[in-house]
Amino acid sequence: MGTSEQSDTGRQGFDVADAAPMLLDAHGVVTGWSDEGGRLLGYEAADVVGREAATLLLPADAARVPELAERCRTSGGWSGILGARHRDGHPVPVMVRVVEAQRSPGPTRWIVLVSGMDGAPGWDMSRSVLEQMASRSPLGIAIVDTGLRYVWSNAALEQFGGGPARERLGRRLADIQPGLDAERLEAKMRQVLETGESIVGYEHVGRVRSAPHRECAHAMSFMRLSDANGHPLGVYYTAMDITERYLVRRRLALLDRAGEHIGRSLDVVQTAQELADVAVPGLADFVVVDLLESVLEGTEPAAGAPGGPDAVLLRRAGHRSVRDGVPETVIGIGDTARYPAGSPPVRVLCSGESWHEERMDPRAKDWAAAGQGRVAPSFVELGVHSMMIVPIRSRGITMGVTSFFRRDRPDPFDTDDLTLAEEFVSRAAICVDNARRYTRERDAALVLQRSLLPSHLPEQDAVDVTACYRPADALTGLGGDWFDVIPLSGARVALVVGDVPGHGIDGAAAMGRLRTAVQTLADLDLPPQEVLAHLDDLVGRGAREEGARSAVQAVGASCLYVVYDPVSGRCAVASAAHPAPALVAPDGAVSFPEIPVGPALGTGRLPFEAAEFPLAEGSVLALYTDGLLAVGRREPGREPDLEEGRERLREALERADPSLENRCVAVVDALVPARPYDDVALLMARTRRLGAGQVASWDVESDPAVVADARRMVTRQLAEWGLDELAFTTELVVSELVTNAIRYASGPIRLRLIVERALICEVSDAGASAPHLRHPRTTDEGGRGLFLVSQFSERWGARYTLEGKIIWAEQSLAERPDHAGGTDLPVEPAGP
Repeated sequence: MGTSEQSDTGRQGFDVADAAPMLLDAHGVVTGWSDEGGRLLGYEAADVVGREAATLLLPADAARVPELAERCRTSGGWSGILGARHRDGHPVPVMVRVVEAQRSPGPTRWIVLVSGMDGAPGWDMSRSVLEQMASRSPLGIAIVDTGLRYVWSNAALEQFGGGPARERLGRRLADIQPGLDAERLEAKMRQVLETGESIVGYEHVGRVRSAPHRECAHAMSFMRLSDANGHPLGVYYTAMDITERYLVRRRLALLDRAGEHIGRSLDVVQTAQELADVAVPGLADFVVVDLLESVLEGTEPAAGAPGGPDAVLLRRAGHRSVRDGVPETVIGIGDTARYPAGSPPVRVLCSGESWHEERMDPRAKDWAAAGQGRVAPSFVELGVHSMMIVPIRSRGITMGVTSFFRRDRPDPFDTDDLTLAEEFVSRAAICVDNARRYTRERDAALVLQRSLLPSHLPEQDAVDVTACYRPADALTGLGGDWFDVIPLSGARVALVVGDVPGHGIDGAAAMGRLRTAVQTLADLDLPPQEVLAHLDDLVGRGAREEGARSAVQAVGASCLYVVYDPVSGRCAVASAAHPAPALVAPDGAVSFPEIPVGPALGTGRLPFEAAEFPLAEGSVLALYTDGLLAVGRREPGREPDLEEGRERLREALERADPSLENRCVAVVDALVPARPYDDVALLMARTRRLGAGQVASWDVESDPAVVADARRMVTRQLAEWGLDELAFTTELVVSELVTNAIRYASGPIRLRLIVERALICEVSDAGASAPHLRHPRTTDEGGRGLFLVSQFSERWGARYTLEGKIIWAEQSLAERPDHAGGTDLPVEPAGP
């Protein structure tokens, strides 16, 4: 035997060449000894022959000799491990095999083969012991030859189906287990045959014959069997059923996936769809998510099921199928799903408890959801055989139901599946409820936003205007920045941009308060610097009042107030700690006019001043909040470089675009990131000039006799404008205003008519007294002038100039087809 064979401990105890032989008589006395025994135990033949073999063993094993001798007589031999004593006294573990030397009528003699255990991993067991271990193992064990045909298998393999071992002989895996992926498993066996490398713990999922209606998981290991020369004889493999462990792991994976994918947004419909997406195909073949209408609207669900006595109405919020196009339903996302009263979905909705049908009765009454005018296919037509319905509940409120169906997978839903479905539906319910509550809060915030920011431009011909607004608070869509366009008397317009510190609800509330105040002050026709002075007083006074949180929030706010006159083409600007507007000339050149910048509102430290300058027709004024300059390159802990931001704004404004709206959005897109650090508002206005044919003016002498001349001049002018139908009321208004100026004022008097979207009549004088509207008694001889003006005019008022005052009255031309209409404000929607 070669060296390699001698080192094979699996053969040491059975090969005579590797063992030390001894010969014993019937009484266990040594009658023959070999040199190998001497080398193993250190005894010479003369020292051993004639002694009982038991004297060569350790005491404990020597005491076993009578028992072992009896087993040898009854069984014809014995093999095992004993402890021998070396001649020098140290113990020597040896592997012993005892066989009968002869079968004759004479005394029995025994041959004892003794092998040393040094270097051997353990006891070399007999074939019968090995066969017992393999055949009685709880693991399924099989051996296939190089053609992958069964040559041996144990009884445990029969638990997977395929018949007893004798029926497997000569057959291949696909012949006995057609439900498994035999091609893949045999590929693993060929790999082991070719490489000699074992495959351990390979997991395979399929349907075995012993459980054809459910998926089973097995852990399989493959090892090559070779002969003494290393040539492959076949493959030895084991199989263990790990279905329960596999299902637990799959359920945990499904829960992890649900936690990762459900609730990634605060949108109710998207969250419902995510719930359906997670469940298919991991748990079901088809899933639908139906919610109450109130949940989609963000309100609290009302008590009781919605709908009439015959049907309950839900809204389809999500569905998913293993088949493309979701052919199992006729109801689209967002459509109404009608369920018959008393059907399982309705019972689940009302009770808040899950419903489970492991095997659906094809004879049961069908209750599939129907759409508007469309009948859903029956469960029999769909092939549905198992179903679960789980309520979507959070905080004790049932918001809808989730229905799970199986049609392609033959195994039905069991209680573990129901528990799993309830687990991740409950997780999804929290997300749906959060989305519902967010929808409610966001809708409220959007209503507030719409009430605080202008949604429609007033009718005016002074400027073409557009705006873009992006809040930093993407959750609510609210911010502290605001803008406004306010028509003033004399065809003028006020352009306003402001910035309140802070964001969200508090900032928006303070912003709304300031915007209302600016509109009120603008109605007084005050100069820009006086508007800001009054606004500063209002903020400061409110801050001093205890508990006026919105006023305190407004302290430090900035505001830019611009008044443009399309008749003269002049612009007046006043600032309260707000950056100057950008001016784009008709030729495209961008500049930033120098204006005096006053203190922030509420500080009351310095007076406000205004700057006035002319504007060419077609110039563009860009009013913005500082958030537009402070974005793009802001670093944490470092204040933004506003000069750098101004240069970037200049570059953006120089990119010409014929559309003012597109230009406004392009500037914001170029400068503002997706999540700005600060609220951003940009208001852009392209100036117009009223033509000479739209304005007529006359100097009037301070003589009552000229009132009739003024009426005649006005009548002729109205005829030229095609406004003869307004001649009577306009004569009356002019007569009263001129008469009042002559009677109560001093200095030069001037009459002016302006026609744009309204017919404006103005009378200016050098007086400073304020006109008062009176309600005269029937016996009074005077005092009816301004009362008549107010009755025949849409609005009227007075404004003060450095030279005196102007009393004006407007008559609307909105009903005329050439003067009708308005402009929707293209303000960018706030929020994500």
